[in-house]
Amino acid sequence: MTRFIRQIGPVIGFIILSMIVTVVTGNPFDIRKSRETAITKAIEKVSPAVASINIIQIRKRPSSPFFNDPFFQYFWFPDEFYKQEVKSLGSGVVISPDGYILTNQHVVAGASEIIITLPGGDEFDGEIVGMDKTSDVALLKIEGKNLPYANLGSSKDLILGEWVIALGNPFGLFDVNKQPSATVGIISALNMNFGREQSGRIFQGMIQTDAAINPGNSGGPLCNASGEVIGINTFIFTGGGYSEGNIGIGFAIPIDRARRIAEELKKYGRVDRSFSTGLKVQRVDRFLAEYLNLPSITGVIITEVEAKSPADKAGLKVGDVILNVDGEPVKSRNDILNVIEEREQRAGDKIGITYYRNGKKRTTSLRLASG
Repeated sequence: MTRFIRQIGPVIGFIILSMIVTVVTGNPFDIRKSRETAITKAIEKVSPAVASINIIQIRKRPSSPFFNDPFFQYFWFPDEFYKQEVKSLGSGVVISPDGYILTNQHVVAGASEIIITLPGGDEFDGEIVGMDKTSDVALLKIEGKNLPYANLGSSKDLILGEWVIALGNPFGLFDVNKQPSATVGIISALNMNFGREQSGRIFQGMIQTDAAINPGNSGGPLCNASGEVIGINTFIFTGGGYSEGNIGIGFAIPIDRARRIAEELKKYGRVDRSFSTGLKVQRVDRFLAEYLNLPSITGVIITEVEAKSPADKAGLKVGDVILNVDGEPVKSRNDILNVIEEREQRAGDKIGITYYRNGKKRTTSLRLASG
């Protein structure tokens, strides 16, 4: 009897294992299902909407043989140029069934021709709907119906350390098999701000990831494990700063910001950041601080308030010292403008102001007017 049990033991074990696999996968022999994860499903969900963007630019080059030397270039052929055709590439993501595509402004800036390729190889002529250099967001359009598109998630509730996937066209590899490449990582940091260090662009609240981002990935989607786009891949750090070659430090524009810019581009073709406050201010120095009996040398003093302006309606007066705007300390007029720009404020939006008057701190809100 004992011998019999030893003989049938492996068979019983196999039957039990098969029953467990059946409960988990629905098929005892479907090994593929055991390999599927949230990551593979997210890639499968978003990939059909990832676009390869090929650009042709016409750039002017000096015809002088001394064009690298500013002295000789001035004397020799100063007004003669030749046109050079330059090709570049990037990525994008289709966000609607009628063919609107999100990408980076730097991907398509100066383009004379844009060719969009979707997974499977279908090619389209791309049209620029609008571009915004400040945020580095561009909206393109291709002609089509019922096109595959990606669902846009939210960048408000991201979790530090959660899985993310970067999809796109690194080094033009999309052209090899007409499919996007995917890299996986985590959210390494949130709310990364970079001011105007990137050619006059303002990168605020950026998502940092260690998912590999390489040349050609710019403009492609950064997705979460649910297959929702939560960012637009934009630039990377390397050992020498901003350059080529991934070392695991990449940054994506939060999708909430990109979505808002895209909506404005779709409606107006551009982003209007002009606004008016009705204020004139100057920096507070040591002498002003002593004269006004201020507790510290900080803020800006209001020197003029335009009648019936937003500042006037907010109750601000000449002599008030503005300490911070929307919680950010200010020491110059440019600081105020930077806070408004960084928060993507527009005419009609309100900003909170903390100011000092007659020895007391006060607060008010100012609604920006059209510039």
